[in-house]
Amino acid sequence: MKTNSKLIVAICIIAILAGWKFNDTNNTIKESPKTTGETAHRWSIEKANDWQQKYDWLVGANYIPSTAMNQLEMWQQASFDPKRIDQELQWANEIGFNTMRVFLHNLAWEVDNTGFIERMETFLQIADKHHIKIMFVLLDDVWNPNPKLGTQPSPTPHVHNAGWVQSPGKSILSNKSQWGRVKDYVQGVMSHFKDDKRVIIWDLYNEPGNPNQDSYGDIEVPNKDKHSLALLKNVTQWAREVNATQPLTIDIWRAIHTPIEKMNDIDQFAYNHSDIISFHCYAEAASTEKMVKELSKSGRPLLCTEYMARPVGSTFEDILPIFKKYHIAAYNWGFVSGKSQTIYPWRSWKKPLIKEPDLWFHDILKENGTPYKKEEVKFIKSLIQKN
Repeated sequence: MKTNSKLIVAICIIAILAGWKFNDTNNTIKESPKTTGETAHRWSIEKANDWQQKYDWLVGANYIPSTAMNQLEMWQQASFDPKRIDQELQWANEIGFNTMRVFLHNLAWEVDNTGFIERMETFLQIADKHHIKIMFVLLDDVWNPNPKLGTQPSPTPHVHNAGWVQSPGKSILSNKSQWGRVKDYVQGVMSHFKDDKRVIIWDLYNEPGNPNQDSYGDIEVPNKDKHSLALLKNVTQWAREVNATQPLTIDIWRAIHTPIEKMNDIDQFAYNHSDIISFHCYAEAASTEKMVKELSKSGRPLLCTEYMARPVGSTFEDILPIFKKYHIAAYNWGFVSGKSQTIYPWRSWKKPLIKEPDLWFHDILKENGTPYKKEEVKFIKSLIQKN
């Protein structure tokens, strides 16, 4: 059969202009990701340290409005609450906070990606108004592994984070054929904000592999570590393809008393692939400082993206001066007490409390904006102002 070369050339040109590419693995045509066409590499140590020099000492909290119990309730159109967010970020600014760590969710993107981006824009406008830079968290392996869209159920009373949901969740994490949905979400969100100066860093995956043994462990994905590490490696590649101007980080979360060379596979991957090293440490001062010194061997800036659990000795008075001493960005868990119920301890999963604890586990302010501890807020303000 004679081939019409002009027709073939025309078809190829149309395909290229339409932004499509051929997928060799299943012989189908699929839409190209919104990337630059080049895959970025891990930042050099010099570039990472130059990034840190652009900012004052970064201090803030893990933020969700008190009117939302999880990421879906925060970001879905019906429950998005910009008025409350505006009020609470004003309180944050008054304390001296200049950054917040904020969790997103892939399902909120999937059901309404245009509206989701618009709400993110609204959130960033509010944050910028109050001089607060944002770290967005794309995925999360902690708490309920079965997220569902729509009106969220009421949290179990007096139980810590009883309504929080994982992203992408069990059904997607355990099924590689569904991971394309995660790729679309990661690259779609990052591509839109890749040059946005209001976003200072991307946290790709919160506590990957967390087994949730004290809460949802009995319904978790078998061999979760294996699935999470595989997804994490893919997510890191997809994020690099976006070639964002902001750095990438992945939380080291199980290495409080572990030398770098003895960390598990997930923490090792996080340590070796983050532009800026981030870690979680709910421990007293001596252990916290030991972890800081160990991770400082990287030569890269450090961010503690989770700390402050009063009953276990991780307090502002004991821990925040350590972070200031070593110029480590600090994000405590919780800001305004509300539907996330993180004033209650982790142990409430096994034995729910019957009333508010005398000693709050997390959070800083009551729902009306007054401090849980006036002297605590006074201390935070003073330490930040002395920077």
